[in-house]
Amino acid sequence: MKGIKTGFQKQIDLEEEDFYLSPDGYLIFTEKYHLKRGHCCQSGCQHCPYGYNKKTGKIERKK
Repeated sequence: MKGIKTGFQKQIDLEEEDFYLSPDGYLIFTEKYHLKRGHCCQSGCQHCPYGYNKKTGKIERKK
């Protein structure tokens, strides 16, 4: 999946280990992808390595 743009960010080439499809057909990004992107999007992603808490709206240190 090359050439997917994420908003107005730079273009990121996706590799097979960057994502998977959920049973419902949603594209789920892996922790590897989030680290490659380099910042938290504050969307409450399932594999967020930055510790964003969608309920509080804060980035909290991961334990």
